[in-house]
Amino acid sequence: MKTEHRVWVYGDNVNTDVIFAGKYTYTLRTEAEIQSVALEDLDPNFASEVQAGDVIVAGYNWGNGSSREQAVTCLRYSGISMIIASSFSGLYFRNCINQGIRPVIIEDLYEHLSTGDTMTIDTDTQTIIANGVAYPIPEFSPSVEVILSAGGLVPMLQARFKAE
Repeated sequence: MKTEHRVWVYGDNVNTDVIFAGKYTYTLRTEAEIQSVALEDLDPNFASEVQAGDVIVAGYNWGNGSSREQAVTCLRYSGISMIIASSFSGLYFRNCINQGIRPVIIEDLYEHLSTGDTMTIDTDTQTIIANGVAYPIPEFSPSVEVILSAGGLVPMLQARFKAE
């Protein structure tokens, strides 16, 4: 199945404090509150204009910094389904999986796109098509794919325990 996705493009070294400022860590509780400040210092329009199914395309070292989970949850609450970066912080990469956001490494794609462009994701061929070029979507282990398809680690565990 092919689906179109609008992209938000950011550069290198976007850290967790830029994605979700630490000053909000203990004050915001609801999904709406957390989503409303996503990327506010980097892109003041993001939180109000992002739509479900949008994709972030970024440069190197996306998500470096603290282990703040809200730096991933604010994007999940925003409807982001995939983050494509040239590289990720290891902890942020795993937090994406745990929150049901597919992290994909494609070097330098961000240099060929602009915010507002669209890309096609073809789940039949496991490819991303951007500017007429097809990029493979790397496969994860079966256990990670189960987490992603369930929408994250907590939903996967809830479904598993509910079935028992």
